[in-house]
Amino acid sequence: MNQKVLNTLEYDKVIERLKAYATTELGKTACEQLEPMTDEPEISLAQEQTQDALTRLYKQGSISFFGVQDLGASLKRLKMKGTLSAGELLEIAALLEAVKNALAYGAQRDEMADADSLDSVFESLVPMDGLLRDIRHCIISPEEISDDASSALKDIRRNMKLTNQKIHSQLTAMVSSSSNKDMLQDALVTMRNGRYCIPVKQEYRGQFKGMIHDQSSSGSTLFIEPMAVVTLNNQLKELEGQEQTEIERILALLSEQASYDMDSLAQNQKLLVQLDFIFAKAKYAQDYNGSKPIFREDGVINIKQGRHPLLDPKKVVPINVSLGDAFSMLVITGPNTGGKTVSLKTVGLFTLMGQAGLHIPAFQGSSLGIYEEVFADIGDEQSIEQNLSTFSSHMTNIVSIIQNAHRDSLVLLDELCGGTDPVEGAALAISILTDLHDRGVKTMATTHYSELKMFALSTNGVENASCEFDVETLSPTYRLMIGIPGKSNAFAISRKLGLDNHIIEHASDQIDESVKDFETILADLEKSKQTIEQEQEEIFEYRKEIETLRKSLKERQENIKEKREKLLREAREEAYRIISEAKETADETIKEYNKLKKQSGKDANRKMEHMRSDLRGKMSGLEKDMAYRSKNRASKKHEPGDFQIGDEVYVTSLSLSGTVQTLPNSKGDLYVQMGMMRSKINVKDLEITKSVKQVKRENARNEARNSGRTAINKSSSIRPEINVLGMTVDEAVSQLDKFIDDACLANLGQITVIHGKGTGALRKGLHNYLKTLKKQKRISGYRDGEFGEGDMGVTVVIL
Repeated sequence: MNQKVLNTLEYDKVIERLKAYATTELGKTACEQLEPMTDEPEISLAQEQTQDALTRLYKQGSISFFGVQDLGASLKRLKMKGTLSAGELLEIAALLEAVKNALAYGAQRDEMADADSLDSVFESLVPMDGLLRDIRHCIISPEEISDDASSALKDIRRNMKLTNQKIHSQLTAMVSSSSNKDMLQDALVTMRNGRYCIPVKQEYRGQFKGMIHDQSSSGSTLFIEPMAVVTLNNQLKELEGQEQTEIERILALLSEQASYDMDSLAQNQKLLVQLDFIFAKAKYAQDYNGSKPIFREDGVINIKQGRHPLLDPKKVVPINVSLGDAFSMLVITGPNTGGKTVSLKTVGLFTLMGQAGLHIPAFQGSSLGIYEEVFADIGDEQSIEQNLSTFSSHMTNIVSIIQNAHRDSLVLLDELCGGTDPVEGAALAISILTDLHDRGVKTMATTHYSELKMFALSTNGVENASCEFDVETLSPTYRLMIGIPGKSNAFAISRKLGLDNHIIEHASDQIDESVKDFETILADLEKSKQTIEQEQEEIFEYRKEIETLRKSLKERQENIKEKREKLLREAREEAYRIISEAKETADETIKEYNKLKKQSGKDANRKMEHMRSDLRGKMSGLEKDMAYRSKNRASKKHEPGDFQIGDEVYVTSLSLSGTVQTLPNSKGDLYVQMGMMRSKINVKDLEITKSVKQVKRENARNEARNSGRTAINKSSSIRPEINVLGMTVDEAVSQLDKFIDDACLANLGQITVIHGKGTGALRKGLHNYLKTLKKQKRISGYRDGEFGEGDMGVTVVIL
């Protein structure tokens, strides 16, 4: 591709944005060097790599190439058997850590997933854990070598530490001595020329034997190294030299070890930079929501909802463009600032980006062609230096395009032959377009000439297009409409801006009638198209609404079916419970009756009569309960004063049972807890099935009666869930403890504890209690509810 068209279509700005997504400097350089390709296999591979990297980003998250530096100079020194510095070796370690991370990232992919184009790149990385481990073991920072790098270095540094301590001990004794106090300038130990010294006043220099290393600026203080520590300082210097020699030996050994793997290091660096470059393309595509284009052999361009990548994605209006199928030339007309040039640049830039292996900001399924050259004449080409006018400069560029364009080229012409006499300019433009069209060159051109609209209408393979303009608001909509030529709307805009009507009418009289008729037809076509599009949008919205209603109705029918089945199941369970209670009561009474029958006396007869009376009362109560449940629930009405907290009620509007949580307000509304759902219900929709007193009496009676029940009777009445909403932790633990025993007797596999979300205090308290039960092996385990079970508002206990 010629550099001129890359600048004209602002491809360089796309590359500048791409660079920001690369982590390494070498990766940024690779982005800078990215240019459109013309070889189809190379383009396909580049696009596939971008797509595979984008897929990995969505599934696995980002990959890091932090610390990867250019090792070129270090590798050259290794090749020459040179020794690397600690900093250079750390750069090698950073590269090897990046290799390790990349290998781990590459291995994260789902085993069931098909192989992608990046697998071979990841698999070509060479792990060098031994070298990495040795460098990290020996080198702490570019300025510091670890004591554990070698036993010799450890011994040297230990001796240095002991020698330092001896020096400091002797010098501290000197400066702390009361006899030396008046002779010293300060009671401290200092260092001069790498030797430990003490500050002695000038007049007492003869009192301290040793070497003078420095004096103060005034000359009143001398820094003397006492003879007592000269030998120790000499030893320290020797140890420091030994330390440096040992460090150089360690660095030489590490460098030698690295030199054995120079080729692998170079290959790893190349592969990491390649991956950084590929993932930079993917991150950029992810940022502007790009998609992989389809490249057609016939070069057909079909862009769906394309957005110029350099414009604000929140403001840019997507365009649909097709070229090369039914027509190979597109003539775009319309008012200034209507979006003609942007449409032209969008098509050209998409072509360059696609052939460079970049995704395009367009809808999935958009197609592009592969062109050996893209030519563009866009913008003001006036050149003062070459003494060329705007028209001359444009024409110079167009001449070059005509001479070099061929069937595998894409030509973009903005304001073709503008800036000159309209009649001659229109004729010249038609002739140029005819030449390009006859040679099969795919072309897009923008113009204001009406003659070109007629040319497009009357020539096979050439199509009109226009950028929509809202005359009412005097603003463009930037929508590209293919098949309809545009209007300049000069009269409408002028009238809207306040130009006198007589001037506009006089101007209209100057236009030929045939031109007026043509413009009227264009206006009618545009209006009809807008009406059709509006109706299509309405139809689409209606279809969406119908589909939503259909789904809602289906869900409602399913909910009704589920509720009906649930109610029937609960009714059967309740009927079975009542019958079982009646049978059990009768059996127990008969046993007792038979025992008393064997006895004699008034006391026995009185007890037997009393039992008969109790049995009749219980059976009567059960019959009433059965009759109540079978009659129409909506027949009974209650007043607000009838309700108490704890009453069991039936919600007629929802066909659900619940418990009263609050007293009715002035409007008769109160809160009812129905399983996990807590709702505000009016008393008109409620029936009291059991008052709170009845509930308490029944619970007490059931507790006494249920003490001797067998597991089969438990299983017929117990439900696999317990509601502890609104209870304290102690109350809930007490209820849950008994419920777990009952559930175990009923041979239930698991139970559900409904505690709600709230502050989480109740859930935490229950979980602490369940931990204790698990340790005692009373339960197998417990877990939070899953989606559809109640989420964090319930806990499932495995018995």
